[in-house]
Amino acid sequence: MIENKRQVGFIEYTSAEFSSRAVYADDYLVIHCLWVSDIGKGYGTKLINKCLQETSTQSKKGVVVVTNSETSWTPSKEIFLNNNFILVDTAPHNFELLVNKFDSDHLSPYFPTDWDERVTKYKNLTILRSFQCPYVEIATENILAAANKLGIDVDIIDFKNREELMKLSPTPYGIYSVIYKGQLITFHRLTVHSVIKRLRELI
Repeated sequence: MIENKRQVGFIEYTSAEFSSRAVYADDYLVIHCLWVSDIGKGYGTKLINKCLQETSTQSKKGVVVVTNSETSWTPSKEIFLNNNFILVDTAPHNFELLVNKFDSDHLSPYFPTDWDERVTKYKNLTILRSFQCPYVEIATENILAAANKLGIDVDIIDFKNREELMKLSPTPYGIYSVIYKGQLITFHRLTVHSVIKRLRELI
């Protein structure tokens, strides 16, 4: 969105079958990112409405978004609740699934339920990632730097496709996750110092 020759916001969304979010949402669009430069000017609502309008022209059932109050890597849920989205599912680590359905009779999207199994099978320090977000590389570098200082080997799993992401991602945020000794370390970027602190707690 451009205003007075300045970018004031953007929204990124795609059909569920191409989404990097671990959510079952056939025939829905999935919002990945929503950003505005100035709060309180209605930019976010305009961008959401643009998405909803485009969705209606594609014969979709509606729009979904994954939110999490612990990180700015996901959109804030309040603006969606103010634009007729409703909460339909939750997952560990404060993940929430919101939906705007065009017909209340449509089945609601939902998260997988085997999160514990996905996490506990990884004992080595493991990064699971896709590259929908440009900050993934920086986040990965911080993990590698911290692991190097502690003398810990790192396994990296790059999702090759959505099917693999849906099967392996340990959180609904399929972009990036770090696991060590069967515990989720993070699903967003940490400083090298923060990574070292968390890893030392588990060594």
